Amino acid sequence: MKPIPYGRQSINEQDIKVVIDALNSDYLTQGPLIEEFEKNFSNYIGSKYAVAVSNGTAALHLACLSLNINSNSNVITTPITFAASANCVKYCGGEVYFVDIDPETYLIDIDKVEKLINSKPANFFKAIIAVDFTGRPVDMEKLKNIATKNNISIIEDACHSPGGYFIDSKNKIQLCGNGVYADLSIFSFHPVKHIACGEGGMITTNDYELYKNLLLLRTHGITKDSALLKENHGGWYYEMQKLGYNYRLTDFQAALGISQLKRADWGINRRKEIAFKYNEAFSNCNYIINHSKYIANHAYHLYVINVKNRKSLYDYLKSKQIYCQVHYIPIHTFPYYKDLGYQYGDFPEAEKYYETCLSLPMFPTLTNEEQDYVIKQIFNFFEGR
Repeated sequence: MKPIPYGRQSINEQDIKVVIDALNSDYLTQGPLIEEFEKNFSNYIGSKYAVAVSNGTAALHLACLSLNINSNSNVITTPITFAASANCVKYCGGEVYFVDIDPETYLIDIDKVEKLINSKPANFFKAIIAVDFTGRPVDMEKLKNIATKNNISIIEDACHSPGGYFIDSKNKIQLCGNGVYADLSIFSFHPVKHIACGEGGMITTNDYELYKNLLLLRTHGITKDSALLKENHGGWYYEMQKLGYNYRLTDFQAALGISQLKRADWGINRRKEIAFKYNEAFSNCNYIINHSKYIANHAYHLYVINVKNRKSLYDYLKSKQIYCQVHYIPIHTFPYYKDLGYQYGDFPEAEKYYETCLSLPMFPTLTNEEQDYVIKQIFNFFEGR
């Protein structure tokens, strides 16, 4: 059996062809494929606008900047996510407030979010960064109701959940990142994500002013739009109107994203098939404390099991060429955040989750034989077969 990673990109001949075509075109960056990718992605997600950027972290940073998060801002997020979900606030000089997770869903506990907000003065919090962890959607409607009452903006970190959805109180499907409940949503196109560009990210929104601001912030704060210029010296003239960044995506990355997007539905359906099979295998295993289960609206970037002897299982599977991963180490336990005053014991559910979690192989090109092998080796470890 060849090595089986926890995640892997899927690249086909069409992907390669479109990248080569882009490399042979007149534009390697700032060309027409960027706008095409943005349009196609917004159509897929259901948002009005989309802005392509260099990676998911850049997307988070620009989302914070566009909401004017600064040294006076306090922002809520979960400790069980990649560090960038919190670091983006620190990039802007703001303060991060973590809220513990729901032990069943692994998502930020919305009831605890409301409790934290109510414990502070009015207008204390500027924003909430809600993470669709593993691909399971946050109940954005419930969160929005709390945020609206308290004048708080929402950034949805949907890096794990393109194609996922939840059902709102009107029994309507709400796709992750569609902008109905979140002010801004962000996505990543890292190789292990649903859509791979090598690196890359996207910000979606339904707010035109936020959209225009994002376009400016993405490219150094510079514009050549004659309607926006304060002066105009001629056809060459441009203005830097605010402090922006070089967070652009290349055209050949956009070409790959456009091609990958055409297979997005196939990819998520295959992920659900894999999740269903894991669910069937683990549903009656008393040595597995919890697992991601099969949920129809889940996007399944990850499939997580929780076991008491995680380290031993991890090492055993590695010896069998199965390379699992742990998602995630609670952010508040990192030295940087401990230096800011956080410590072990602050968020017991997140810490309890971390001690037992293990992400199993989950990617569309995982074969049935490979998945059977993974399941068999887990059983062998626990049952000595």
